[in-house]
Amino acid sequence: MLRALAVDDERPSLEELLYLLNADPRVGSAEGAGDATEALRRINRALESGPGGAEAIDVVFLDIQLPGLDGLDLARLLTGFATPPLVVFVTAHEDFAVQAFDLKAVDYVLKPVRKERLAEAIRRADELACAAPRIPVHEPDPDHLPVELGGVTRFVAVDDITHVEARGDYARLHTDKGSHLVRIPLSTLEERWRSRGFVRIHRRHLVALRHIGELRLDAGTVSVLVGGEELQVSRRHTRELRNLLMRRA
Repeated sequence: MLRALAVDDERPSLEELLYLLNADPRVGSAEGAGDATEALRRINRALESGPGGAEAIDVVFLDIQLPGLDGLDLARLLTGFATPPLVVFVTAHEDFAVQAFDLKAVDYVLKPVRKERLAEAIRRADELACAAPRIPVHEPDPDHLPVELGGVTRFVAVDDITHVEARGDYARLHTDKGSHLVRIPLSTLEERWRSRGFVRIHRRHLVALRHIGELRLDAGTVSVLVGGEELQVSRRHTRELRNLLMRRA
């Protein structure tokens, strides 16, 4: 079932579109964004999540007249992504259809939106989404992780990360130069980086073995010194950690 994002700065139009999307049996979920900036943040989370992830988006239903970046600008940005979502334009303006289809839009739906016309656009998107898995043009860089800082995307080297702290659905990456919050669960990073020497020491902490400076024992309590910070090791993880450190020694 399709996972959809609707983008429209006019609240009544957005709510109507979401209502129609949620009423279609081919749409599994639909959420809204009021402008291109909010939509980009949501799409970035989807790309971090991956095609099968909980945050994934299959198709964006996009208005053209938006504050700041307009819908065409946003669609152009999406064409530069490795695995962009499909785009359906939903607009009151007839004049931009040629530009929309030059950007590989799935469909161009005019407002006021008719249920039958939107259903046709959903059918087209559903067929394209299900026709074949969309394979990334470029493999994700396993040595770096993208993080957003003040609206700018930067890439943190995995080898520079000393430890990771769980923050609900987010994780805080710690390096010698600072920390960064990313929307990735700690369990996902644990699985992804196990082969790179990261080990879980606590339900809240994942650490890089190469950055452990000391293993401390104090009255039955075990802790490690990582990047100048002392982190407690839970009992269930103590034996595994000691064995790994012994093997590295």
